[in-house]
Amino acid sequence: MQKVASQDSTEIAYDVVGEGPGLILVAGAFTERASITPYVEALSTAFTVVNYDRRGRGDSGDTAPYTVEREWEDLAAVRAATGARFACGFSSGAMVLLQAGLPFERIALMEPPFRTEGAPPVPERYVERLQEFIGSGNPGGAVELFIVEAVGQPKEAVDEIRGTPMWASLEAMAPTLVYDALQLGDSAVPTDLLKSIETPTLALFSNASPDWLQESARQTAAALPHGTVEGHDGTFHTLSPETLASVLASYLL
Repeated sequence: MQKVASQDSTEIAYDVVGEGPGLILVAGAFTERASITPYVEALSTAFTVVNYDRRGRGDSGDTAPYTVEREWEDLAAVRAATGARFACGFSSGAMVLLQAGLPFERIALMEPPFRTEGAPPVPERYVERLQEFIGSGNPGGAVELFIVEAVGQPKEAVDEIRGTPMWASLEAMAPTLVYDALQLGDSAVPTDLLKSIETPTLALFSNASPDWLQESARQTAAALPHGTVEGHDGTFHTLSPETLASVLASYLL
């Protein structure tokens, strides 16, 4: 593990694994670097993979007050420390990558969760309710709000996770759900932002994901000046490490 100080002096933890051109992974909600080890292992055969904890997660620090710009600065600090040429943003991490505006040679986005037709609506008072759960010492309430109302999964999915070791990890990261919500804003496809991004970009989706997530990738690619979209066999909101490694090697190298 290595650490780099972001612009506000927050320490950001990261690992560097593999050989080849540098590739930074920007995680989505409820993801710390330890949980995507299979992706790191698969990608490390072709890339020097930079796997970092976004602020408030894992071994990275956190400094109040949070603003979305701080996470863009975190990514800039990791890039400066590693010299990575490429980046891949997963889910809400795609918005961090897009807004950071860093001069990567090429980037990839895995199912940015912009709410196209058919998506669950943004929960009413979503950020405020997340903050209320966290502030009242009920991180589990924030976890359930995200999974059931924001993602649209059945409450039974939450009940299955409660009592497992995973639940404690989700509760620990619950405050960062506010960060992801603020990064995504109204969760609409950010057409104006996308039109301004000249970096060649690959938008990916899993053929097993809901139609609205697949359409989000398509609309994202269509709005980018140099956007490409590909769908591959996978599971909900996920491609296998082997599939992602093959696709990124073909596109980035």
